[in-house]
Amino acid sequence: MAIEPIRVLVTGGTFDKEYNLITGELYFKDTHLPEMFERGRCSVDVRVRTLMMVDSLEMTQEDREVILLNCRRAKESNIIVTHGTDTMTETAKVLADGNLDKTIILTGAMIPYKFGISSDGFFNMGAAVAFAQALPNGVYIAMNGRYFNYDNVKKNTKTGIFEEIEP
Repeated sequence: MAIEPIRVLVTGGTFDKEYNLITGELYFKDTHLPEMFERGRCSVDVRVRTLMMVDSLEMTQEDREVILLNCRRAKESNIIVTHGTDTMTETAKVLADGNLDKTIILTGAMIPYKFGISSDGFFNMGAAVAFAQALPNGVYIAMNGRYFNYDNVKKNTKTGIFEEIEP
């Protein structure tokens, strides 16, 4: 059984932030995903494309349309979108409204990958790769070792954990 390739679309978020030792600020330089896939010894064909490097609080509707357009144009039917956690659900809704016949997983991190073992990014990306191969077509958010339907999840801002919305 052949494993389908996965398109990974990079949009920024805490996942890819760097730390300036002098000013203490977080900033973007480049995506860390190729390094992560190499360190994780990923044997899946992942095809990384950087669309933008923005904090999700600064993401615009136009940015979300760019993400949707790239999901639509991707030849791959399994897609992972790296995204900041603050507005991940807003982008997920835009992608779901696009009615694409694909499996789309949004994932991110609460702590930058470059912070080392304290980062959840490595774990979240590994889970996203697995979920992209296993879930049926639809839009999902993969955080904290779980997947959620895009319209039934929220970020608990007190704990930093994603959880299902209570009915």
